[in-house]
Amino acid sequence: MNLGSEREAAVRLGMPPDAWLLVVHVENQELIAGVPGSGPLRYPVSTSRLGLGERKDSWRTPRGYHEIVERLGDGLPVGAVLVSRTFTGEVLPSSVWRDEHDGDKILSRILRLAGREPGRNAGGEVDSYDRLIYLHGTNHEQWVGVAPSSHGCIRMKNNDIIDLFDRLRGRAAWVLVCDDAPPPSL
Repeated sequence: MNLGSEREAAVRLGMPPDAWLLVVHVENQELIAGVPGSGPLRYPVSTSRLGLGERKDSWRTPRGYHEIVERLGDGLPVGAVLVSRTFTGEVLPSSVWRDEHDGDKILSRILRLAGREPGRNAGGEVDSYDRLIYLHGTNHEQWVGVAPSSHGCIRMKNNDIIDLFDRLRGRAAWVLVCDDAPPPSL
């Protein structure tokens, strides 16, 4: 996969040249993982129901380049409930991963993001890390890949977040959130 200018911009911001670049295309509700030396991986996602935005307390998904700086939930069972980034001991069965009435739960794994563009998604009132922006599993899988429905994070299906989490093991990874369609190079 060749992301060309997107990868070059990330390297200028500090991304290691051999890192994975994950591109979240909000318009398509899709994450495309650019794997160095391999073809792309594609996963459906669900971004904020309120759209894109960087401000604290906006409940919007922040745009731009982010680095995955924390990986939480390694080894937990699929459907594990995480609250404040800690496993509660509860595991939700797949039969309730499409629940409309059980609140907004973070399940299975967390990939925590830190913005890498000062003034856009890093620092002050626009800091993605302080806003607790994650890629994570959800108990609302019915909306993943269908419609924006999160409170700012990037939701993934539980088996998909585990697959991505495992593939990223031991690798540097950055995330670009953009609102346009995938570039022609994909």
